[in-house]
Amino acid sequence: MRILVAGGAGYVGSVLVPYLLERGYEVDVIDLLWFGNHLPPSIKVNKMDLLDCTEDHLKNYDQVIFLGGLSNDPMAEFNPSLNFIANGAIPSYLAYLARRAGVKRFIYGSSCSVYGYTVDELYNEESPVVCGYPYGISKLQGERGVLQMQSDSFSTIALRKGTICGYSPRIRMDLIVNTMFKSAMKDKQVIVNNASIWRPLLDIRDAVKGYLRAVQADYSINGVFNITSDNYTVGQVGDMVKEEIEALTGEKINLKIKNIQDFRNYKVTNTKAKTVLGYEPKFTVTDIIKDLYNNKEKFADFETDNYYNIRQFKKLLL
Repeated sequence: MRILVAGGAGYVGSVLVPYLLERGYEVDVIDLLWFGNHLPPSIKVNKMDLLDCTEDHLKNYDQVIFLGGLSNDPMAEFNPSLNFIANGAIPSYLAYLARRAGVKRFIYGSSCSVYGYTVDELYNEESPVVCGYPYGISKLQGERGVLQMQSDSFSTIALRKGTICGYSPRIRMDLIVNTMFKSAMKDKQVIVNNASIWRPLLDIRDAVKGYLRAVQADYSINGVFNITSDNYTVGQVGDMVKEEIEALTGEKINLKIKNIQDFRNYKVTNTKAKTVLGYEPKFTVTDIIKDLYNNKEKFADFETDNYYNIRQFKKLLL
């Protein structure tokens, strides 16, 4: 099977593409390479803007996985117009091209951010999507643009992922567990902005497993699927990072609790993905911390601009 990964040289793609290769898939990548290229040299990478794609770029592929776009709230709020193009319009356009080119399935990397703010409820794929901020709105627009292209010969799947954390060759330090890991290692302190807020978190190894299950699903399967490792309060995450780093290093880690208001609060269920796709998450926050610690020599300078999406984004645009 031939797979094209759009935006495949980023944080997730740098783990997903080798993972698919190991399982016998032929994989090519289209990416602007904003954050460099950390993929194996054998991977064919076409450096180009996805808006410049034509049907010819998508022909002869069985499936397309969309990992492109702007990947978090700071980037979306810094440039809302580009956010709506990258997360809403471009995946819709690529899905349109893919169907015309004879591709069998389009998988869109969406986000649980579409749920916005909930109170003491476990959300499934049929729950209200009420996010009022640019990133969540644009991810929902991308979902809808892709899913409406579904037909008897064109399967469309949207994976609403929790906040992905863990080690990737294209490392990020701007994700909740990764950020707390950095501050624990660098400053011997973990900062918790709001201990009561819920977040669905996703180990990057569970994330690539979710994409594999979508790739391997019968072509009759379509729709939206939540993909997470588990739900945690930010306070829980802070405690786990503190305790695990203390155990790994033998050093005392301080915990600083703030009370900063946050308009994102949600927890979700994986039941549909488990039942329909056969998705079974394996990793916990403790596993994420151990993975980061075991690979820490590969990203020793925690303040490298390339490790923070918003810093690199501003450098590219300003």
